[in-house]
Amino acid sequence: MYGIVNKAIEDLVIANFGEEKWEAIKERSGVDIDFFISSEPYDDDVTFKLAVAVSEEMNMSVGDVLIAFGEWWVIKTTSEKYPGLMDSGGDNLRDFLVNLPNFHNRVMLIYPKLTPPEFKVSDITEHGLNLHYFSQRQGLQEFVRGLIQGLGKMFNTPVALELIQTRDEGSTHEIFKINW
Repeated sequence: MYGIVNKAIEDLVIANFGEEKWEAIKERSGVDIDFFISSEPYDDDVTFKLAVAVSEEMNMSVGDVLIAFGEWWVIKTTSEKYPGLMDSGGDNLRDFLVNLPNFHNRVMLIYPKLTPPEFKVSDITEHGLNLHYFSQRQGLQEFVRGLIQGLGKMFNTPVALELIQTRDEGSTHEIFKINW
């Protein structure tokens, strides 16, 4: 993953719990990197070690950490660092989600070494849709849940989410049923 992801985890912790808590998390994780360069790729293991350390240090499940991080990613990181990119997704939650399958094509212009997930939408109605999530990385569906919740907050649209299919139960990908 790119350094911007690890930097965003750092920013989330420092903004909510302070620099000392971040240093404790880094020590617990065993990650010996003084600072993350946003545009540089890092091994996925670094990100997962940080997430586990946050979980242990904050006495939260890894899933809850990933949800919180997903929301932070949308509300803070991308909204502040890439407002034009976020604006290009649509003017409301429905349009943004319908356009999501094309979103990572634009992101790859910024981060050419990115291995992005793939999204597809189906069963689109006026107040909901199914979001299909395909990724080479396992265990990030709660991060996606956080992203969707963050998008709901960004567009001031309450969302109800249900994971109706998951690789954890033998499926080929995750499907989130999203209603607003």
